[in-house]
Amino acid sequence: MSRLTDLRVPVFLAEGKPSVDVATWRLQVGGLIDNPRTLSLAEIKTLPSSRVDARLTSVSGWSVRAIWEGVLFTDFLRQFTLQPGASHVTFSSIGGYDSTVALSDLEHPRVLLCYAVEGEPLEIEYGGPCRMIVPNLWGYKSVSCLARVEFTDSMKGGYWEDRGYPREAVIEPGMTLDINTHQHRPIRGGEVTEF
Repeated sequence: MSRLTDLRVPVFLAEGKPSVDVATWRLQVGGLIDNPRTLSLAEIKTLPSSRVDARLTSVSGWSVRAIWEGVLFTDFLRQFTLQPGASHVTFSSIGGYDSTVALSDLEHPRVLLCYAVEGEPLEIEYGGPCRMIVPNLWGYKSVSCLARVEFTDSMKGGYWEDRGYPREAVIEPGMTLDINTHQHRPIRGGEVTEF
């Protein structure tokens, strides 16, 4: 069991829990890049690894802090040559969930292509074998169970965005339940760093 299971972090997989064979899982990377690739988890793990202490904050009213492990998106990006006009990235899950994030938001220093949490492989329930952690935006931008990363020239809709959620997903001021302490806490907006 992972730290997320121990904390009883809510499981949000809008498309349901996918059936994933980690040995055969692949991440397709394409769109507006000169060198599209398909990467296994083992290949992703050969890229520079990082650990980030960050919060994943859900628009549904909770936030969890963990040590997420994987590849900083800025390091991942260095593996590819972007074509002119590439300004956004659409992340798609194994089950068909998708969301688009501006490249400028992905330059944040704690945005991570995540495959482990606090030393344990990321469980499928929490987005394994590989998911995005985008702590500066609402959690629906941190796409779980990744299958594809596509570089695009515009902001697109997405699973929740097409159901009324903001496309930019800026975390707004309000209250959130801190899963780590089980206390409701105020947040000022933007990445949650105050607790």
